[in-house]
Amino acid sequence: MKASRRTLLAGMLVSVFALYGCGKQQSETPAASAEASGAAPAAAEARTYVVGTDASYAPFEFQNDKQEIVGFDVEVLTAAAAKGGFKVRFENTPWEGIFATLAQGDRDLLASAITITDERKQSMDFSEPYFEARQLIAVGKGVTDVKTFQDLKNKKVAVQTGTTGDEVVQKLLGKTNPNIKRFESMPLALKELESGGVEAAVGDNGVVSNYVRNNPQNGIATVEDTQSFAPEYYGFAVKKGNKEMLDKINAGLKAIKEDGTYDAIYGKYFGAK
Repeated sequence: MKASRRTLLAGMLVSVFALYGCGKQQSETPAASAEASGAAPAAAEARTYVVGTDASYAPFEFQNDKQEIVGFDVEVLTAAAAKGGFKVRFENTPWEGIFATLAQGDRDLLASAITITDERKQSMDFSEPYFEARQLIAVGKGVTDVKTFQDLKNKKVAVQTGTTGDEVVQKLLGKTNPNIKRFESMPLALKELESGGVEAAVGDNGVVSNYVRNNPQNGIATVEDTQSFAPEYYGFAVKKGNKEMLDKINAGLKAIKEDGTYDAIYGKYFGAK
């Protein structure tokens, strides 16, 4: 009887150690199992960056009927992100504070029809240009004596605060001239033109043209002056020194320009080049 118990106990101990050994081997070698089966290791999930955009600047960035942020900039950056190996999430951000959100780290990058200027490059870095723009003059109904930018010298002019349109009008009329009427967004500046509060407005051609085209009943006309307004170039802005993100954006932009994606998006909003 004693011998049987010893035999039984020894058998139980062998079984316990065998089970323990099998369990430990399985918990410590999942990678080895994956390698043995030929399965590729799981890829790291693409990082999502928070993008600041002033969604009141159609057709570049605006909110649709569902309050979703859409537009040319949104589609271009989203397509570039897919090629560059990252994701983006757009956050509506008022223009007047948009650069502060980048500097403070509340936004990872900015996509808001931002003109690349030497002054801005001192405090942030820009991607390669993705859009060429010029300033465009809009005049109210019945205004017929504005043929060039110089003709605005004695006019009341609406602009969006802090834009290149604001800057060029300041140079013409003077920074503190009361005839310059500043607004938080370009649509508000154009609304002021419609109501007769000003005689003209100056802003980026893509936005002004889009507004006039979609509001033909208001009698607003546009005046081009390529002699007075040099070409401007939009870029996506990142925090100064963030070369890693800049390289990803530029790689994505290069890819969508080469494979025709950029041209398709451009044609959707502005017609074929």
